[in-house]
Amino acid sequence: MLQANEIKQRMTQIQQTIEQAEQACMASADTPPELRECIQNLARETQQADQVLQSNDQAKIAECVDRLEDMGDDAKRISRSEAHISPQVETAVTRVHAELSQLKHQLH
Repeated sequence: MLQANEIKQRMTQIQQTIEQAEQACMASADTPPELRECIQNLARETQQADQVLQSNDQAKIAECVDRLEDMGDDAKRISRSEAHISPQVETAVTRVHAELSQLKHQLH
């Protein structure tokens, strides 16, 4: 099990990765609105996750990370289903998903 400070560090990295994905989505005219919205929702959720991390409640933290990872799954699914998505956006979304999945597996 990861320590609280390790989880906080990982979440900070994930927030930065999501910000990069958000920027890639905004920079690409080919990004579908559904994907843009999904990444924006992820960004909002990770900011709210800070409050959950402060609680140091392992069950709530795991639940929060599970929810974020599900959202990452949705973003990856959307990006894979689109034929005209920029490589930068697809790479950013894949990186977000990978980081969230890795954190989820480390928490369980």
